Amino acid sequence: MTRTEIEEKVKAFMIEDLEIDEDKISDEAKLRDDLGIDSLDFVDIVVIVEKKFGCRINPEEMANVVTLHQFCDYIESKVGSK
Repeated sequence: MTRTEIEEKVKAFMIEDLEIDEDKISDEAKLRDDLGIDSLDFVDIVVIVEKKFGCRINPEEMANVVTLHQFCDYIESKVGSK
């Protein structure tokens, strides 16, 4: 899966499943501060990522993920290691 495909899937589920305004979504958007993702949303994200990308999210590894770009980097690292 290419980086572009990952970014497109992430953007799509942020808009459709988490109901985040498309205008707020950018590479440098902060997940918590700019996109309003809270702990309940994170549970949804875990399920969505496992379903769409076939990889598990490790909460400890996600501790330093702040921006959407970093989140896509994280998914790319997981998908690439399959």
